[in-house]
Amino acid sequence: MKPYERLLDHNIKPSVQRIAIMQYLMEYPVHPSADDIYTALSPSMPTLSKTTVYNTLKLFSEQGAAQMLTIDEKNTNFDADTSLHSHFLCKCCGHIYDLQCPEAVKDVESMEMEGHQVAEVHYYYKGICKNCLSKDKETRID
Repeated sequence: MKPYERLLDHNIKPSVQRIAIMQYLMEYPVHPSADDIYTALSPSMPTLSKTTVYNTLKLFSEQGAAQMLTIDEKNTNFDADTSLHSHFLCKCCGHIYDLQCPEAVKDVESMEMEGHQVAEVHYYYKGICKNCLSKDKETRID
């Protein structure tokens, strides 16, 4: 699906800035922050402001076109993949990775829990990623 169509599917009026931000999220699934997106897009869009990026990402999140991730205490990151999946934050390099959810976790989203209707489920894991672990083994002298 193209960024323009995705915006329309989520009842978001497409604009040049919104299309560019959605395209960036879809093409670079690295869970960028608003600052990352602004830094990447501003050279080619001189009229783009940080406020526009923040407001657009908030709108995307509210309309279900993107996920807002608060896995990191310092940053808010965004993910164009809105399917139910988990995220892993490496405490060493700071990268955020997608992980598949166990089937039991997926069943929770449609449940009513003690009278509450669950609309969103967020599963975050934190640790050291396999890349940092392998680098540590290479540099360590046993």
